[in-house]
This record gives sequence, structure tokens and C-alpha cells, in this order.
Amino acid sequence: MADGELDFWSFVELANRRLAEEFGFRHQLATEVLLTLNRASNIVTYDLEASVHRPRGQSWSGFRLLFVTWLAGPLEAKKAAELTGMSRAAVSNLSKTLVADGLLERTPGEHDGRSVLLSLSERGRAVMVEVFREHNEREHEWTSVLTEAEQRILVMLLDKLITNRDQFDVRGRN
Repeated sequence: MADGELDFWSFVELANRRLAEEFGFRHQLATEVLLTLNRASNIVTYDLEASVHRPRGQSWSGFRLLFVTWLAGPLEAKKAAELTGMSRAAVSNLSKTLVADGLLERTPGEHDGRSVLLSLSERGRAVMVEVFREHNEREHEWTSVLTEAEQRILVMLLDKLITNRDQFDVRGRN
């Protein structure tokens, strides 16, 4: 098969066949599930960033931090890192930019002089309401190809995948 003929799905088929026949790997379905999950996540994330956030001068990671802070804040930077799936260093660096943009406020933590509390500024709250309206409509466009039952099943299956990761040694930020 020539490289030009490959698309994502034919690549997955090729990979599964070669992994099994040439290398003797047995878990092709696991590879297919995770390749597909990763591909879907990357496509949706890129689309949301490109269609909603970048035109407003924001990044996907900036949106994630603002979103978590908007709905769960004020919160310590450590907790923001946990909820966003980012490293503490990434949250620290990103929060400096968002503070400079007037969207986020950083105040010293009450119990620990080293900790920082993050909260949205008034402008940040107004921006998040506006941005999330558009973001949520785009989410709906993506998910409307699935029935409500299919959406709930997908959430249930992804939750099962995530919550059962303690059965083996998972590497992660949190």
C-alpha cells in the first residue's frame, strides 16, 4: 500500500496487521481503542481551540484553567493543576499571563505563605460566560451526531477506563 493511500482507519488496519503478523503483539484491539481515543481527543480539542478560543486570543490550556477557576474557584494553584490535568509549573506560568490579561487574580493563600489562590476577575467572569456560550454550542455540534443514550454510554465507558487505572502503575501528573 502506498503512503498516499493511507488514511487514519487504513493506517489502524495496517498497524494491527503488522503488529500481529510481523512482531507477534496480541492486543490489537487495545491499540485500536487508544489510537482512536487519542485521535478523537486531538481532533475535538484542536477544533475547539481553533474555532472558539484562538480567534479570541486564548489558548486551549488558558481556557481550561479559566474554566476550572470560573466554576470551582477561588482555588489553590495546586488544585487547579489537578483539575485541569496540567502540571503546577504550567498553571503557575499560565496564570501569570492570564493575570496580565486581566482575566485572573492571584492572591496569597490563607494557610500557607507559599500557596496562591486563583480566582477570576470581574472581566474574567464576563469573558467566560461569553466564551463558554460559543464553546458549549460547538460541543453540542460535535456530540449531536450521537443520541443522548449514546452520549451517556460514551461517558460511562470513558469513566470506566479512567477510574480503573489504579489496577496498574499509571504515570500521570496527579
